[in-house]
Amino acid sequence: MFTGLIEEVGKVVRIERSAASARLTVAAGFPPDEIRIGDSIAVSGVCLTVVGKSRGAFTFDVSPETISRTAFRHLKSGAPVNLERALRLSDRLDGHLVAGHVDCIATITERRELSGNILFSFRIPAAFIRYLAEKGSVAIDGVSLTVNSVTEETFSVNIIPLTSSRTTLTEKREGDEVNIETDMLCKYVERLLKFRDGRDGGGGLSMELLAKNGFL
Repeated sequence: MFTGLIEEVGKVVRIERSAASARLTVAAGFPPDEIRIGDSIAVSGVCLTVVGKSRGAFTFDVSPETISRTAFRHLKSGAPVNLERALRLSDRLDGHLVAGHVDCIATITERRELSGNILFSFRIPAAFIRYLAEKGSVAIDGVSLTVNSVTEETFSVNIIPLTSSRTTLTEKREGDEVNIETDMLCKYVERLLKFRDGRDGGGGLSMELLAKNGFL
């Protein structure tokens, strides 16, 4: 589990592709003694397992599912990547709960700078736009951000100067693809609503019950 607050920007040292999978090595400043084989690190929003390490670099295996679902299919040696180590239970949750399980890829349709901020608009597959809400949370390449606005096909966010200076988003341009993870709570609520009639003869979850308890 992650927060979407990027700890540092690493650099792809090597990516070895084999059929539909890959092995990825990333240079990072994390102390090697604090990272164990089997630990999870979010790499541009993708939760990956450390399978090897050396001084200043960590290696991950990337599955065919991950490559097909993320912008890793375009990843090249030398590319910068956002890095975040897994959340400790004692840590403050300053961003939002991010699983590192990418839902889809979005394409940047507009980049505009305003008073030091960067305003981005993205187009995402129609199946995922319903999980986005104005002033809700979204993870873009692993960065926890607030949704400014949502249409039937697009959504927009604002990148403040601090976030821009500490993540790879400052380098993104129109036409670039990014990894998107929507708020996991939306997906669970949707799934529960599918069973609102109940399978045990009970009332189950309903829109009325959610409204009564302050969720709508």
